[in-house]
Amino acid sequence: MQLDQIHHVAIITSDYQAAKEFYVNKLELPLLREVYRPERRDYILTLQVGDVEIELFVEENPPIRVTNPEARGLRHLAFHVDNVETAAAWLRDKGIETEPIRVDPYTNRRMTFFRDPDGLPLELHE
Repeated sequence: MQLDQIHHVAIITSDYQAAKEFYVNKLELPLLREVYRPERRDYILTLQVGDVEIELFVEENPPIRVTNPEARGLRHLAFHVDNVETAAAWLRDKGIETEPIRVDPYTNRRMTFFRDPDGLPLELHE
């Protein structure tokens, strides 16, 4: 057996409208599927990012992250972009704040962070 690529990343969100507005409308990630599960009273929105999918699980009152971002588990989700300045400007034009651009000391690539509606740290990385 060989693990050769990531299939999807799952993110728990608390607000259906805010999550859909942010990920589908502002980030312009294609929506592949949207499923409502009445037995769990939640939605799953499956989005496409290159060859990887993001599953947004929209749940009522999920627990809040304990610390920011140093709790166990997913620290952040990074999106590859060709130009961080251009991508950060695109986000700011959509009303999404970004941190100052800096250089990753290990890769020597430029990067910046922004947040989704639930405060999950997201990264742009060249």
